[in-house]
Amino acid sequence: MTKKHKVFRISAIIAALLLILGFYVINKPGQQQHKTAIATPTLFVHGWGSSYRAEESMTNYAKQHNFTNSIIRADVSPAGKVTLWGTIKNGAKNPIIEVNLLNNKSLSTGETNQAVALKKSSNYIKNVITALQAKYQFKQVNLVGHSMGNLQIAYYLLNNADNPHMPRLNKQVSIAGHYNGFLGQQNAPRKIVLEPNAKPTQMDTGYRGLLGLRKKFPTNAAVLNIYGDTGKGNDGSVAVNSARSYRYLVEKRARSYQEKEITGPQAQHSKLHENTKVDRLLVNFLW
Repeated sequence: MTKKHKVFRISAIIAALLLILGFYVINKPGQQQHKTAIATPTLFVHGWGSSYRAEESMTNYAKQHNFTNSIIRADVSPAGKVTLWGTIKNGAKNPIIEVNLLNNKSLSTGETNQAVALKKSSNYIKNVITALQAKYQFKQVNLVGHSMGNLQIAYYLLNNADNPHMPRLNKQVSIAGHYNGFLGQQNAPRKIVLEPNAKPTQMDTGYRGLLGLRKKFPTNAAVLNIYGDTGKGNDGSVAVNSARSYRYLVEKRARSYQEKEITGPQAQHSKLHENTKVDRLLVNFLW
């Protein structure tokens, strides 16, 4: 082999090693890819047997009144896999994520213990936030729930309030939350009586499972609790005192806590998320 060939061969080996090294550096395991920094995202979580379409009246109101210019959807499979539809662009104003649970009756898991079932389904909320964290950079989050969505949010907070890897809760809006059971629910109190601090004199399994929030609810979070009364002390599905019982769980730790009652025919359970009074309360509180 001539000297010229040796030099060429050595040069080729060095070039190959540099290529391999460069590939490793670029694709180094665990290396974070660039993430778009976004304003505080707001997740909307629908109720039992529903879908993201139940959230559209509220989210469209926010967009039409210039409170947001970015709405995307997060489909969540029964196994918890999240697919994001749409992109939050740099500089987007108050981005909204419509959570769409494909297992929209996620409490029907075969569990006899309601608290256990709720804890499992609350992982859907965590999975959506984790999927967002993989693409976007943000430090806090807003959460809006209707009906069952509120229970999933509450259990998500119970399980993750002290998780340093999750964004902190900034604001929470609860709409028609059946924290201490809904009308006709088996083993739920038939008549809910609240003590002056909103503690129920009788608690169902799901509510007892949330008592830990009294020591774990994020102290920097503000809460707005909206509930309906069509004239009989309930919204047709949820008793006023079941919704108001959330106060006992969070008020002493929350940065602020307020309640708003909606009355009349439009205060019916499923009409609350189509109610412009609710829309106005929501956007004014969040943004």
